Parts: sequence; structure tokens; C-alpha cells
Amino acid sequence: MAQAPPPAKKPAAADKKGAPDKKAAEKKPEKAKDSIYRKYEIKDGKLERKRPFCNRCGRGYFMADHGNRYTCGNCGFTMFKSKSE
Repeated sequence: MAQAPPPAKKPAAADKKGAPDKKAAEKKPEKAKDSIYRKYEIKDGKLERKRPFCNRCGRGYFMADHGNRYTCGNCGFTMFKSKSE
């Protein structure tokens, strides 16, 4: 007995259009959202951190600013801001 041929594969989305996507070609590479340059600023010739480090994880683990609190993305530690901030 002869075997039936394997089912045909469906064409990819780019094959259906026949031409490359113009929007994909126009897109610029995105910068990292959490760039190191956003975590520090220079004041009076000194480097200052904008956000605190995590108390549990130590230096190098910045805490995320959520309006009324700071939260560590690594361990989940949360520090609430005081009213004066």
C-alpha cells in the first residue's frame, strides 16, 4: 500500500502578505525602561541615588517607587513613605 503524503504546512503570516511589514521596519529599537541612568542623578558634582536600596537584599537592589511606598522586586520587601516625602 502506498502511504499518503504528509499534510501541507500552513504558510507563515509574512508569506500571506508577500511583502515585509512596513511598521516593523519603521520601529526604532526601544531603550531599556529601567536604565541605570534613570536611577542616579548628578547634583553639585556628586552622584545621588534617586531610589533607596533594599534593606533585606542589600546594595545593588533598587526599590521601585509606587507613589506611597517603595517595593523590592527581588524579595517583595515594602517600605511605606512618610508623610514628609
